[in-house]
Amino acid sequence: MANKIKFIDLKKQYSSIGIYIDAAIQKVLDSGNFIGGEEVEKFEKEVAKFCDVKYAIGVNSGTDALFLSLKALGIGSGDEVITSPFTFIATAEVIANLGAKPVFADIESDTFNISPSKIEEYLKTKNYKLKAKVIIPVHLFGQIADMEEVMRIAKKYRLKVIEDAAQAIGAEYKKKKAATIGDLGCFSFFPSKNLGAYGDGGMVITNNKRLAEKIRLLRNHGSSQKNKYKNLILGTNSRLDVFQASVLRVKLKYLKKWNQKRQEIANLYNKELKEIGDIITPFVVSGRNHIFHQYVITTKYRDKLKEYLAKQKIQTMIYYSIPLHLQPVFKHLGYKKGDFSNSERLAKEVLSLPIYPEIKKEEIDFIIKKIKNFYDKK
Repeated sequence: MANKIKFIDLKKQYSSIGIYIDAAIQKVLDSGNFIGGEEVEKFEKEVAKFCDVKYAIGVNSGTDALFLSLKALGIGSGDEVITSPFTFIATAEVIANLGAKPVFADIESDTFNISPSKIEEYLKTKNYKLKAKVIIPVHLFGQIADMEEVMRIAKKYRLKVIEDAAQAIGAEYKKKKAATIGDLGCFSFFPSKNLGAYGDGGMVITNNKRLAEKIRLLRNHGSSQKNKYKNLILGTNSRLDVFQASVLRVKLKYLKKWNQKRQEIANLYNKELKEIGDIITPFVVSGRNHIFHQYVITTKYRDKLKEYLAKQKIQTMIYYSIPLHLQPVFKHLGYKKGDFSNSERLAKEVLSLPIYPEIKKEEIDFIIKKIKNFYDKK
């Protein structure tokens, strides 16, 4: 195949819906309203309906969605927040930026999601000195964590739950949508996400009216809706951009179809790769609807396979090569190599293959063929 196979090709997506995107952006330009207003409010209502929740609050990014959720719960200095060491740094970064302590619990080796048993193992060691206040399960790569167990543990130890669903909008757990099970749920609309903006964007969803109202205040300098120069609490500037809301409103109509297409592509990969070499294809737990933000295989030959595919003009990515507990920025937490064996092993073995709705079947076939060729030479 002469052309390079990109890991993701957003130009292809734009070419399929560009006429509607252009019209939506032009509508904003014609309105002269560039902060807040109708487009943002309509998008919030549409996401709330899509997820079957009462409240949706648009914010500047997925990172801010997590940050404001923690802030709304009053998290600060001396508090502990339990999360996964195998995720993008933003999840733990926001905890630390509030003066709280990120506490890591290892992941399940098959789903890449936080292990509830490891959460409880930590909580049992703290007993009466408990400082933990929140659990942030990360629904990694598009599959929801074991929320039934997470919620059981949270109830037992009186903890709040914030779902990091940055990669999982539209995924389901026992017929419940991602981000709707905990106290608060967070989405990212980074351009490469299943529902991606043309810049940064994020959202918090909840069924809790008090928390929804507090996040609305926090995202806009703590200003009263009746008098924007009357500041009720200390907030920040984290409004969802009107242009992004207009783009996302168009894309939301296609999300279900796009997620289904990703599942079809994943099935093609699964069928052809499941018995190739030492490759382990994604494991989907019964009762969970995986929307494959990433299609992730594991192999002990990860680095060599990645290098080989690059020579064949096939782009791949590694998410994530350094677990958070081994990041230099978190050295002060006192974790060391060997503390979270699943996260550390998988960081050396995971490889994400191209998966997006517009990728052609012949491109998928070519990728599979080249992977098979690589193992034939082993």
